Amino acid sequence: MEYPKRILITGGAGFLGSHLCERLLNDDHDVLCVDNFYTSTRRNIVHLLDHPNFELMRHDVTFPLYVEVDQIYNMACPASPIHYQKDPVQTTKTSVHGAINMLGLAKRTGARILQASTSEVYGDPEIHPQTEDYWGNVNPIGVRSCYDEGKRCAETLFFDYRRQYGMPIKVARIFNTYGPRMLPDDGRVVSNFIVQALKGEDITIYGDGSQTRSFCYVDDLVDGLIRLMNSPEDVTGPINLGNPNEFTIKQLAEKVVEICKSEPCSRPEESRARLALTGESNIVYKPLPEDDPTQRQPNITQAKDILDWQPKIPLDEGLVHTVNYFKKLQVM
Repeated sequence: MEYPKRILITGGAGFLGSHLCERLLNDDHDVLCVDNFYTSTRRNIVHLLDHPNFELMRHDVTFPLYVEVDQIYNMACPASPIHYQKDPVQTTKTSVHGAINMLGLAKRTGARILQASTSEVYGDPEIHPQTEDYWGNVNPIGVRSCYDEGKRCAETLFFDYRRQYGMPIKVARIFNTYGPRMLPDDGRVVSNFIVQALKGEDITIYGDGSQTRSFCYVDDLVDGLIRLMNSPEDVTGPINLGNPNEFTIKQLAEKVVEICKSEPCSRPEESRARLALTGESNIVYKPLPEDDPTQRQPNITQAKDILDWQPKIPLDEGLVHTVNYFKKLQVM
């Protein structure tokens, strides 16, 4: 019988973190959610506040934290370009100082710690799909570097703590993830397309739409994180977690528009948005942002072989859940 664990989740009120909190509470663990609410919102975790095993703490991980826990999921960091480029110095500090502080906490308490790294450590990749042994193609001084290089440095720290102190670490490289609780204004391609489609606005594609991404539904991603955390101690990663099914950005835009057209309307404002979508939707093309990757697709062989994990929820099904969430936010 597995006893409940005391689990700390930094960035726990964010998009991914809130789903992780929910899942771990459902598994009967005690969850300490730590967040500074820079890009997250209480709306994501308000339904958990009365749960007897849930605790919320407002805290910035760039400062040390002194608590007693058994596991740490280090999820804290702005993850969309709009947010991480707003204060790039603080973004780097969140990745680097945050990793140092959480690793220090894990060292003191003996807790197992997982770093939520990113596929952005691969930069604009020259091999496709990306495997964990690929070192990446990252611009170290570009506008995205605060995030990409911050995460790369965090990985370095995790493995140095492992080598120097023998600590039980886990590193997950997370690929594009979507689902309910994404922010409508985070600038990511899924949320952008959904908001524009629901409002009956032109769909904005940056570049020519041929660049590719692989989209993993949030529930699948959370399952992968938990499997990695609870894997044998000699499994450190990095391990790619993402959906290997690849789509062009233009294909994604077409899927979103079709789903927004076909989902039932429940309010007058939805009907007005539907009228705007019934014609041929206009696609507007704009220049590709600096250093934006042209392709992104995970090789998940390690996740399959070591964690017995692979995504189960197809893109169309996940998009329906996500569109319905945005409708409830009344973004129309």
